[in-house]
Amino acid sequence: MARKFIGHQAFKGRGAVSNPAVRFDSLSLEQTHDGWYEDEIVERLNETVLPDRARSVITTNNSPDVGFDQSINPYRGCSHGCVYCFARPTHAYLGHSPGLDFETKLFYKSDAVKILEAELAKPKYVCKPIALGINTDGYQPLEKRLEVTRGILGVLTRCRHPVTIVTKGALILRDLDLLADLAKDGLVSVMLSITSLTDDIKRTLEPRAASPQARLRVMRQLADAGIPVGVLVAPVIPAITDHEMEAILAAAKDAGADSAGYVLLRLPHEVKILFRDWLDEHYPDRAKHVMSLINQARGGKDYDAEFGRRMVGTGAYAELLRTRFELARRRCGFDEARESRHDLPTHLFRPPIPDGPQLTLGF
Repeated sequence: MARKFIGHQAFKGRGAVSNPAVRFDSLSLEQTHDGWYEDEIVERLNETVLPDRARSVITTNNSPDVGFDQSINPYRGCSHGCVYCFARPTHAYLGHSPGLDFETKLFYKSDAVKILEAELAKPKYVCKPIALGINTDGYQPLEKRLEVTRGILGVLTRCRHPVTIVTKGALILRDLDLLADLAKDGLVSVMLSITSLTDDIKRTLEPRAASPQARLRVMRQLADAGIPVGVLVAPVIPAITDHEMEAILAAAKDAGADSAGYVLLRLPHEVKILFRDWLDEHYPDRAKHVMSLINQARGGKDYDAEFGRRMVGTGAYAELLRTRFELARRRCGFDEARESRHDLPTHLFRPPIPDGPQLTLGF
């Protein structure tokens, strides 16, 4: 694999500006200038893609504030490069930095379709809606070539298995045929995440994700095809994007969204380091103010991981956001009945028929 980048540097098309040490490592490398030898200037970082030999693709959780019990993540790492991504710390489990490594050292579930079919065919499998692409975006640029997400969605469609999707990628329109098929039985729900409607903010915050206007066009095409679609104002970043909440909700409603939610910026583990670096690089004039508002909403800390608080925060600033969101949601006319996007029917599920000579018994 390519050599790990050490130091601080802003790269075009990349969100992070550094590669923080892996928190599990006892030793770390740090760039120093001793006057004797300097590495040549790195102008771009090459992307490496490797198969992830997973034994299972369905991940379960019991977190009370995420709305789903099981999920599938076709990829590990994400080239969208969103500097705020809460999934970045998971790259440390692979021995890679949650910084620039997360955006350039990517892994895909090479046997996802085969493994998923085997898991769904197990006699004890209980059908519950699957959240697709939650940790990292299933429609990141790599998907155009590898089609892992489409393969998974194809299995779920054949099995009439309910699925929810959150994405920033316009590539989801490629799978309109499968989504429309699922929508006929109410088996799918899609949420488009929009952080800002401002291209300049998006360019550094989430450099390789689809543009805000492209995401709105995706909403319109999904809605026109009869696919339930909503908007997530996520994350809300104090003093950077928070002023856009009402405008995002109004634009999404005009584009056909029928549900809405929001998430306050989360800074777990190394993300707090990466976000501070990003602020220093792109918003040095307001970095202290941004972190002050975050601290006010997180009990005086950079992050509060407590269930029930981690998504929306606490305190006066967090309460103001909640009030603004609720007023804007009602003013835009979002359907309260559609807010539970994970409440999809499961009675139509039919397990895949396993390959081989063994037949199932019918009674």
